[in-house]
This record gives sequence, C-alpha cells and structure tokens, in this order.
Amino acid sequence: MLYYVMMGILSLCFWGTTIGGEAWAKDFRVAIDIGHSPSTVGAVSARGVPEYNFNRKMAQLLLAKLQQDNRFRGSFIVNETGDDLSLSSRPAIAERRGADLFLSIHHDSVYPEQLSQWVYQGKLMDVCDLFAGHSIFYSEKNGRPAESSRLANIIGTEMRQAGFTPTLHHANRGNKVLVDRTKGIYTFNNLVVLKSADIPAVLFECGIIKSSLEEVKLCDPRQQQRMVNALYSAIVKYAEMQSR
Repeated sequence: MLYYVMMGILSLCFWGTTIGGEAWAKDFRVAIDIGHSPSTVGAVSARGVPEYNFNRKMAQLLLAKLQQDNRFRGSFIVNETGDDLSLSSRPAIAERRGADLFLSIHHDSVYPEQLSQWVYQGKLMDVCDLFAGHSIFYSEKNGRPAESSRLANIIGTEMRQAGFTPTLHHANRGNKVLVDRTKGIYTFNNLVVLKSADIPAVLFECGIIKSSLEEVKLCDPRQQQRMVNALYSAIVKYAEMQSR
C-alpha cells in the first residue's frame, strides 16, 4: 500500500495538478500581443477612440483569466509596456520567452469605400454600421501552419458557441482568403506578425470599432468578459489537444 501511495505522490509531483482535473507535463504558456502601440494606434473608432486602447483592455482581461488557471500561470503580454515593437519582433520575443502559442489581439475597421460620416460630440467622424463581428486570421507561411489552423478553428467554434457572429467583409480582399464562413476564419499568409512566428499563431479581431453600434457592445464589460471566456475555453481545448 505504501508503495502505491508513494507512486501517486511522485506522479502528482511530476505531472502537476491543474484546474479541471487535467494533468500536463509542463505549464502551457500563451503570449498575448497587444495590437499596435500608443504611438501607432491602429484604427480609430466611430467615437474617436484609438484601437490600441481596446486591444490593451482585452489583452489584460485575457491574461488575468489565464493566470487564474495554474496551467497558464506563465502566460504573458509581449508588449506590456507599450513599446513600439516591429511586427516580426513580437513573435520572436514570444518564442524567446518560451511561449507555446502567440495570440495577437486587435479590433477591426472597414475599407475606405465602406465609410460614411456622422457627427459625434460636435465632430465629423468616419463610421460604418454595415458590418459587425469578429474575424480570425492565420498564415500558412509560418513555422506551424497546421497547428495555427487548428487553433483558429477552435477559437471560431468557441466564439459561435458563445453567441458571437463573424464578419465576412474581409472575404477575398487583398491577401485575405476566407476559408470558413461560419467561423470567420481567413488565411492572411503575408501578414508579418503571423508568418514570422515559429510557434502556432493567430490574430483575433474582436469586432469592428468603426461601427457606432458595435463599438458600444465592445465597450460593455459583460461582452468583453464573455469574449474573454470564449478565448480562454478555446486555449484550454487547444492545449489539451497538444498535450495528448
């Protein structure tokens, strides 16, 4: 009996205990990239808010969610201090810090011909209320294309199950190729931040901040947490698959 007790203790020490009853040989480390920077803000919302502000908030919420789970304690934000990093350096930093996957968080815009204008707080602002929804991108040119595609598909599934609907306005625009309409998954093979990665990498657009309607939803803490929960569930399922 003592032998089996000791073997059980050794097994727990070796594999580690985790929330949800899963046991993994090592921590799973997620590198979260805040899209853009304070000096290169990305898109500007229908109400004049920089995309970077939205990205940073969601990245911080996702990191907090992940770090509540012992399996993901080593997860981190690549550009937490707001440095203006090059696109290729972001996945490189993630790899140097031992990340198992790279997730770049963004908020979306539309194409110039899709814009109209409205007046918000006395200012004329660009707006487009024709489209709404998330989108998911991966590159077939990165070091782990099959795993990147798998991660994108799991994220897409979790988003649908959480009640989110993708946007299709990127379909076959430029180098963006729509590969799954129901999940909003695109290949974007030449996007540097994705194709430079030697680990599984996905860029997630949370929604369209050029939409005056969706911008309000994207600022709602309840929706933010619901989206974070879906991303977390997707990461858990992906990590469990990789650990088999």
